[in-house]
Amino acid sequence: MRPLQPIGRGPRIVLGLGFFVLFVAAWAAATLGGFVPGTFLADPLTMVQDGWLLVTRFGFLSDIGVTVWRVLGGFVLAALVAVPVGVLMGAYKPVEAFLEPFVSFARYLPASAFVPLLILWAGIGETQKLLVIFIGSVFQIILMIAVTVGGVRRDLVEAAYTLGAGDAGIIRRVLLPATAPDIAETLRLVLGWAWTYVIVAELIGSSSGIGHMIIESQALLATGQIIFGIIVIGLIGLVSDFLFKGANRLLFPWKLA
Repeated sequence: MRPLQPIGRGPRIVLGLGFFVLFVAAWAAATLGGFVPGTFLADPLTMVQDGWLLVTRFGFLSDIGVTVWRVLGGFVLAALVAVPVGVLMGAYKPVEAFLEPFVSFARYLPASAFVPLLILWAGIGETQKLLVIFIGSVFQIILMIAVTVGGVRRDLVEAAYTLGAGDAGIIRRVLLPATAPDIAETLRLVLGWAWTYVIVAELIGSSSGIGHMIIESQALLATGQIIFGIIVIGLIGLVSDFLFKGANRLLFPWKLA
């Protein structure tokens, strides 16, 4: 094992699964061995039983669907706004000078701090939850894409101008192809952050969703249900991450070269 030395796909899968096995084993030893009371941390078997009851008797699948819809809805709205703004900021320095201070300021504002205001403005319906995810995602995407586009090699731009390209052609034929894989990677990363925002949105004034189930389970001290909800979020995020990576490999094969 040497620094930065790559490993094969098989060893990578084995090592990745190995950590999960060790984690569950340590969890089981701590809870089933009596070192941690079940009131504070349910054991793996209780978690599985509580999860099965949630799915079969309490309609948890519909809660999952609602939460996924909220994440995707807010994230897509943020991406539709942030991608073109980020490209313009990266491509044109006057636009960057105009917007970058505000975007840098706004990205440090926690989305959860807007929840009381959003409830006043939009109520406790779906709009409020979508806006929480939008606010938490849009400024991060804008700034990361602006940095990516602004870092394109200058010699590529100069070569395109020499060949007769105009400003619009530079963006369409040089900047976007050069940065599209990194833009997609930015969206993949921020989608993971969006999951943290939706749970915050669902903890207040919600009657459905995974976050709503978690807060209700807290009142009942049902730690098994809480852990099951957290694990479901992680699994959905992991699946979406793999799907994003697969799509990126198909759409941008030159990035692998």
